[in-house]
Amino acid sequence: MKKVFLSLAVLLLICNISLAQDQPDSTKTKKKYTIENCVTKFSMDNTVKTKVGYQFWFADKDFVDGRTLKMSVVAPHSATHAPHKHAEDEFFFVLKGTAEFYLDGKTMTAGPYASFYCPSNVMHGIRNVNDTELKYLVIKKYLK
Repeated sequence: MKKVFLSLAVLLLICNISLAQDQPDSTKTKKKYTIENCVTKFSMDNTVKTKVGYQFWFADKDFVDGRTLKMSVVAPHSATHAPHKHAEDEFFFVLKGTAEFYLDGKTMTAGPYASFYCPSNVMHGIRNVNDTELKYLVIKKYLK
């Protein structure tokens, strides 16, 4: 468990998730951050169904300047969507299961506590290649 928290902390630092970083002074005072709105507890009642599982948003793009933290859960031998590309870069962090990462025509398989960086405008994807569910975090900052 300690390993998971350490890995997540490193990913969050890499992604500039900190509340104050990169925000102009005028936006720092617009939204008040409290312990109540800064702690998100997982609840199945608040998940969003997908064709192959579900997603849970710990932080959506409206919370902090487009920065997001989402958990995706994918059924065995499935993918949420085909490889694709977009302007934003993103990180994936595997919590449970076995993922096949796809980046620019090549693949690599990895299990829990592996991370995957997807640069902007590069074809990428992730899919479950095992007989159990795949659970991973997606860390991304949406462009304005």
